[in-house]
Amino acid sequence: MRVSSCAHLRINHWRSTVDYWNESHQATCEQVLPLMLDDLLAHPSVEEVCELRGTFGFMAFHGGGLEEATDIIAQQAAEATGSSYYGIHQPASLKWHVPSHRIDPQHSETLSGFIDHVDTVITIHGFGRQGFFTSLLLGGRNRGLATHVAQHLRTALPAYNVVDDLGRIPVDLAGQHMDNPVNRVRNHGVQIELPPRVRGASPLWWDWEGPHLTPHTQSLIDGLVRAVHTWNAAENSTELNAQ
Repeated sequence: MRVSSCAHLRINHWRSTVDYWNESHQATCEQVLPLMLDDLLAHPSVEEVCELRGTFGFMAFHGGGLEEATDIIAQQAAEATGSSYYGIHQPASLKWHVPSHRIDPQHSETLSGFIDHVDTVITIHGFGRQGFFTSLLLGGRNRGLATHVAQHLRTALPAYNVVDDLGRIPVDLAGQHMDNPVNRVRNHGVQIELPPRVRGASPLWWDWEGPHLTPHTQSLIDGLVRAVHTWNAAENSTELNAQ
């Protein structure tokens, strides 16, 4: 059945509306408090997770119920690539948002050990902002890695806008602060901000019965896995040629 252009406009308007509602609702639920990392980790319902493997790392320190599915994405990508993983998982009822520049390794021996172990990292975040419902924003100070990852994500997620130009990323989402964990490791890293739709957290997926991840989320993970595998291969080749 052919759908008219007017119908397409109505569908697209509905998609934007439900995404906007979802993120507006999420924003009102998050508690904006002057929290530090030690405050968060002291909460009995918060879990700090560290899995040390390779020297490439994934992080999701706003994981659990705060920025939904970011921990799942980071943890699965890390496991599939033999990378290390660090996450802070909090229950959906809590929603304590500690800004990235306050995720200080001085307040966590576990985080400090992770940062010392890895040399390159990808941090996974969730965000919602009108005008960016299908945009993935790649910040952080390792711009070579950002370009590399962006190429793979554009292939994996052709319906999304993958932005790796810092000039097009809002300053507060660009991950440039030197105290941000993404920039504390030796080679710095890439901060990826994900809208709700690609995380499976949009009302568009309310009728998704699973048990697997939504197709968009799985494609995202697959793209990250390919990006890390090819990045590591290129790095190893460079090291061998230098010997």
